[in-house]
Amino acid sequence: MSETTENSSQPRRFGFLLLNEFTLISLSAAIEPLRMANRIFEHQHFSWKTISKDGAAVAASDGLKINVDCGIDSAAALDDVDLLVVCGGTNIEKNCSSAIARFLRNADRNGIALGGICTGSQVLAAAGVLDGIRCSIHWENIGAVTRAYPNVPVGRSLFTIDRGRFTSSGGTAPIDLMLHIIAEQLGAAISVAVAEQFICDRIRRTDDEQRIPLKHQVGSKSAKLIAAVGLMEANLREPVGQGELAEYVELSRRQLQRLFDKYLLCSPSRYYLKLRLRRARELLLETRMSIADITAECGFVSTSNFSKSYKELYGYAPSAERDRQFKSNSQGVTAH
Repeated sequence: MSETTENSSQPRRFGFLLLNEFTLISLSAAIEPLRMANRIFEHQHFSWKTISKDGAAVAASDGLKINVDCGIDSAAALDDVDLLVVCGGTNIEKNCSSAIARFLRNADRNGIALGGICTGSQVLAAAGVLDGIRCSIHWENIGAVTRAYPNVPVGRSLFTIDRGRFTSSGGTAPIDLMLHIIAEQLGAAISVAVAEQFICDRIRRTDDEQRIPLKHQVGSKSAKLIAAVGLMEANLREPVGQGELAEYVELSRRQLQRLFDKYLLCSPSRYYLKLRLRRARELLLETRMSIADITAECGFVSTSNFSKSYKELYGYAPSAERDRQFKSNSQGVTAH
């Protein structure tokens, strides 16, 4: 599980720095929960502004242009901003400039918290304001940031909050970051109500990891490993043995073991167990299936074996995990 260090001052006033080719869905996923929280709370608790490098409209990665409130050279750019969020997208290295890096460092010196969504964390790292601070970034860029900035600890979490840095992956992950901020300031009931408005089945936490496609993890060098994992994923209820896996991909058991050790840093049996537990967690949090039924659905021989394995990986027994989830959901309110 990833550790999260809360910032002592929770942000209410947001500045969104839009880089060229930013991802529009991530920007919307960050702003819309704030708008809805204001509506449900019946008060303008949160505010936001948009900023670009030169004050001109910015084209998102899908070609749509978004007008902004000001440029980074404006005297008012950092006025009324508690958290400055870099909104990244494609071609992030090309769209990051020394002027933007200076702007971020200036914001940091002025005590403004910094954030990044999608690939925004890579810009924060390039500006030198993430050294030693945990962060999240879209899975496609984890490797690039790790190689280029070895002092920046990049995790696989959907979002991370650490010492005044609020970062998240792309897509819809900023929703979860903002729902967390909303819950901290306005309470779980408001956060759950916002999630309900956006048809979110559940509010994901900092210990929820991004799903990184196996092909991205191992590249194109091991088609047989990908095929073996595919067979595992298709047989979670009735797990297949290592001998059958090896035979399926036309390898010896020892050769299969070496592939898993090399690319996934664990044994085939350990990886298979994680797949089954991940599926169990989805069913536990997103359905009302009984723990006994989940035990059978995910190929465990007994509920005690399932509970022990689950607690070893996630830190909570299945029953405790479900209690936490439904306790949170039960605090929701209805929005009109």
